[in-house]
Amino acid sequence: MEGLTKGFHLFFEYGEFDSPDQPGSYKYMSVPFLNKLTKAREIAAIGFKISSGYRTPEHNEKVGGVKGSSHTNGCAVDIYAPTSRQKYIIINALLQAGFNRIGVAKNFIHVDNDASKNEDVIWTY
Repeated sequence: MEGLTKGFHLFFEYGEFDSPDQPGSYKYMSVPFLNKLTKAREIAAIGFKISSGYRTPEHNEKVGGVKGSSHTNGCAVDIYAPTSRQKYIIINALLQAGFNRIGVAKNFIHVDNDASKNEDVIWTY
């Protein structure tokens, strides 16, 4: 993907961002979003396991995602984070990297930079 930061390949594999029903769909991810995510990963200095990246509208519906989910336009991921310590490290790094839309669930952190949605929000599931 043209325009990605140099460190991208050190931290992520493109396939991590694929919708399970469409191999190669990582190409629909926003490059500025992925660059910012790479910056957050560098700050955190821990691995980010992507549990959900791009979603086709069909897959989004199958997993119960909201209509108009930021996952379907390539500017959101869910990062596996089962412990409170992991959540703290990841959220801290996301904020330092400039993200301002974060959702906290039992086992993951959602982050997006969807310009069509409210900024400066953190929510729980």
